[in-house]
Amino acid sequence: MHTAAQVYRGPVVSPVTDDVELIGDEELGGGDATTVDDPRDATRPPSIDNPRSQLDPAARRALRELLGDGVRFDEPMRRHTTLKIGGPADALAEPARPAEVAALARWCAAAGVPITVVGGGSNLIVRDGGIRGVVLATRRLRGLALIPPATIHVEAGVSTGKVLSLALHHELGGVEFLGGVPGSIGGGMIMNAGTYLGEFKDVTTRVDTVRLADGELIRRDRAACGFRYRGSDLPAGEVVIAAELVLRPRPRAEIQAEVAALRKRRAEREPKKVASNGSTFKNPPGDFAGRLIEVAGCKGWREGDAVCSPVHANWLVNTGRATAAQLTRLIERVRAEVARIHGIQLDLEVKIIGED
Repeated sequence: MHTAAQVYRGPVVSPVTDDVELIGDEELGGGDATTVDDPRDATRPPSIDNPRSQLDPAARRALRELLGDGVRFDEPMRRHTTLKIGGPADALAEPARPAEVAALARWCAAAGVPITVVGGGSNLIVRDGGIRGVVLATRRLRGLALIPPATIHVEAGVSTGKVLSLALHHELGGVEFLGGVPGSIGGGMIMNAGTYLGEFKDVTTRVDTVRLADGELIRRDRAACGFRYRGSDLPAGEVVIAAELVLRPRPRAEIQAEVAALRKRRAEREPKKVASNGSTFKNPPGDFAGRLIEVAGCKGWREGDAVCSPVHANWLVNTGRATAAQLTRLIERVRAEVARIHGIQLDLEVKIIGED
């Protein structure tokens, strides 16, 4: 049963500094090439020309009144994805509170303006023509609190690394897998992100969403979320705003050791200093996408600056100024070659949105 509910908003807990390097506090691959731009940076260049925009001056004024400085117009999406690829959004909205998410959804529904959810910008390819209407990013939903003894309430924009840091500080186990899952909690919930150490379905007891059609708050327990391998039944017509995780006591040293081992494993196998989404394709049953791509001889293939990484074949990366068109062409080439050699159709782990 899905019921409307008011989302708990406890105090924000600052991440705890420790000696374990946590993926999630940084973006994929490490280094400046993969960080998502800070919207508060006064040195950022202005928005770009966007002749396709569907928003008239009245709509822009209404959005500014609704969200204040939480909305920007004609905003290049390449500034807001870990791949550093993407054309302009007519409006990029970053609500700071769940109530603002609901109000934005109601306004868009009433005004007939399309709304597209992008979360934190990882696992996402935005086409070069950009996105019409309003793009909803959840990065400013930053509530994070421990509810004793072992429950964490976390809003969608919190990084996975900060959740892991909070759990480590309080010696709570169950989210060690977040040491290998970059990005934000909202996106992680939708795709049931994880590693060999576990996934979100193992610790999630509740997910709160806002329905985009009418702004209604929806609360689901774990069973209603329909978590499965790299997917869930959370509807595309809703946006995740918060979740509840229930952990278990575990000695700090054990958590540190497991996270450090995962981090080392990833560091040895994954590309550095390039913009990326991490894995591009899902692993098919009983095999690994990276192995299939490598055996098919696709490592090092490129379309412009879009490259099938010679370090890890399932990472299709942006080595400079790749466009979405180049990357999607490379995806289809790799897909076709794997199908030709192995007879297996690879499914995307990333989401492709926007106009060509």
